[in-house]
Amino acid sequence: MTIRMKNDKKCKVFFALAGMMIFLTGCGRGGQENINLGMDAVAQMEYEQALSCFENALAKGEDNRLLYRGQGLAYMGLTQYEEAAQSFEKALANSEVIVDDLDYDINYYLATAYYKSGDLAKAVNVYDAILALKDTERDAYFLRGAVLLEQGNYDAAIQDFDKTIFLDKKDYGQLISIYQVLEKNGYKQVGQEYLQAAIDADEKSMTDYEHGRISYYLEDYASASTYLERARANGDEETILYLGKTYEALGDYNYASSVYNSYLAEHTDSEQMYNQLGLCMMKMGNYEEALAAFQAGMNVENNSMLQTLQFNEIVAYEYLSEYKKAAVLMESYLKTYPGDEAAQRENIFLQTR
Repeated sequence: MTIRMKNDKKCKVFFALAGMMIFLTGCGRGGQENINLGMDAVAQMEYEQALSCFENALAKGEDNRLLYRGQGLAYMGLTQYEEAAQSFEKALANSEVIVDDLDYDINYYLATAYYKSGDLAKAVNVYDAILALKDTERDAYFLRGAVLLEQGNYDAAIQDFDKTIFLDKKDYGQLISIYQVLEKNGYKQVGQEYLQAAIDADEKSMTDYEHGRISYYLEDYASASTYLERARANGDEETILYLGKTYEALGDYNYASSVYNSYLAEHTDSEQMYNQLGLCMMKMGNYEEALAAFQAGMNVENNSMLQTLQFNEIVAYEYLSEYKKAAVLMESYLKTYPGDEAAQRENIFLQTR
């Protein structure tokens, strides 16, 4: 039974790739009624309804590029990645001669669809095309590097990561993403060397938050706790999350849970914090409290982590030995996320109980 962390969004190497994407960029509201309805449905994760809206948009002669883009997003939500790729290809086929920002946006999604369908070579080709047009696209260097690393092309991946860093040495968030990709693919030490180099070069100019979270990934939890406690006064959600996770890493789950609960007492709309509190409670063996945290997170509006929270809710029920309840929820979950392989394995376990 495997619980899910934040941005298991969707936890393979793609957790790092997905972090670079903006899932619902604006696409113009005027005169595109069915497209707008479809995009609203995508936002609510009503993907089948969204597909119907985009079919209506096609019949009504609405903007082909936008409707095929939306269709691709809906197929992505249904984990039907080959169909998604075909839709994004159609969207690009309806582009103008002059490349604009929406073309770049669609190309990023197309590369993601290729990657998720297992066609890594095509994903790399898309990033090649993006960089041929705009050689300062840092996200394309990073994403191409991540795919190249998964292909086993370490040297080329490192070149792309180095280029990403060169273009903005102070983007520590992307630096951490590079570390995560390297760690995921068995190069943790290399990733930590990047992090340490950043501290060595910029220690004096780093904020306490920046220094704290980099220290967290360097597994220097004593330093991380010191810097993050200093940064705590700003009340920033990410600072609190890293502070709590640092104390979890130190084995002080009681203090970590108090950190999360203190934040949630004033900010009841943080699905990330509810999820992390639930994970902390699971580690403490407090499964009822974990379940309550996951369910509270699921009630947050405009939820960016609903899939993760739903999966963790099921796991909490399993730990509570409520297997029938877990099985019913899993059946519903798999109807919404049929391509979730971890959930499919979990479902096999539940069928044996």
